[in-house]
Amino acid sequence: MRIIIFGAPGVGKGTQAKMIALELDIAHISTGDILRAAIKNETELGLKAKSIVESGGLVPDDIVAGMLKDALKEDRCKNGYILDGYPRTLAQAEILSKIFEELGPETIHLIKLEAKDEVMVQRISNRLVCNTCGNILTKDVVTDNFTCPKCQSQNSYYKRKDDDEEVIKNRLKLYHEQTAPVFDFYKNKSHVIEIDGTGTIEEIKIAILSALKN
Repeated sequence: MRIIIFGAPGVGKGTQAKMIALELDIAHISTGDILRAAIKNETELGLKAKSIVESGGLVPDDIVAGMLKDALKEDRCKNGYILDGYPRTLAQAEILSKIFEELGPETIHLIKLEAKDEVMVQRISNRLVCNTCGNILTKDVVTDNFTCPKCQSQNSYYKRKDDDEEVIKNRLKLYHEQTAPVFDFYKNKSHVIEIDGTGTIEEIKIAILSALKN
């Protein structure tokens, strides 16, 4: 199964992608996770991407495309995969189309999550990330001497620079200018599933799975 999950920053793509991947026993491919790992490990690509990511910009295609192509050829993708965070531009969509052609014909399921900008700004600016396992929680949950419920690390939660409010607003601006048109690119090339992203996590997951089964 070949799935692309689509929507603006903060709409819940990452959370749903992980859950759908588990439910369907397919790989969760997140370009954001790949790039953040490279930045943390200070690889050559990571150092190039660091300043761009922290300012809310889009990482150049030549940094992302090669990593993505290799990832989709891994054994973990043999049952299918869900792409989280890619493509973000029309140029990337064209690149992905070529990659898909090389991998063989298969139906593309495009999941589009929708929510208002103000909802997304609130969501992102209110989240903290575990620097050990990458788990995400809201500020009201994380207290002093907090233990991560996923990896048991203590005092490991922090706010990423790209989650600051001004950076978020810039990311949303870029989304409307550069990423939103990608949806039109796929309208006649995929099975489109539009989902209200303002419901609960469980409600959204059930809606996605139901649409995929139908």
